[in-house]
Amino acid sequence: MPGTRKLGRATAHRTAMLRGLVTFFFENGKIETTATRAKEVQALAEKMITLAKEDSLHNKRMVMSFVTKESAASKLFNTIAPKYSDRNGGYTRVTKLGPRRGDAAEMAVLELV
Repeated sequence: MPGTRKLGRATAHRTAMLRGLVTFFFENGKIETTATRAKEVQALAEKMITLAKEDSLHNKRMVMSFVTKESAASKLFNTIAPKYSDRNGGYTRVTKLGPRRGDAAEMAVLELV
């Protein structure tokens, strides 16, 4: 797992949360969350896109072991990864939005570039 942020959760809970966020990100192309979560999801999403650029059985199995929905994985391989075939990284961008109204947590938007 990239990064060392614990996000205030146990390992299994943190992994499940990040898997869900990455899956939602690939389904919608954009996600609004806290800044620290966005940075963690960014690292994982970029690794998944890099894997999906080479359409091999091994890479499909690696992506499917992390992404929780088959439709999101197929979208990743069929539409998202081919857009970035000539790029070596920097597929996503984190844009800070400011503090959240309820608890003043720093919010950010993660989106595909």
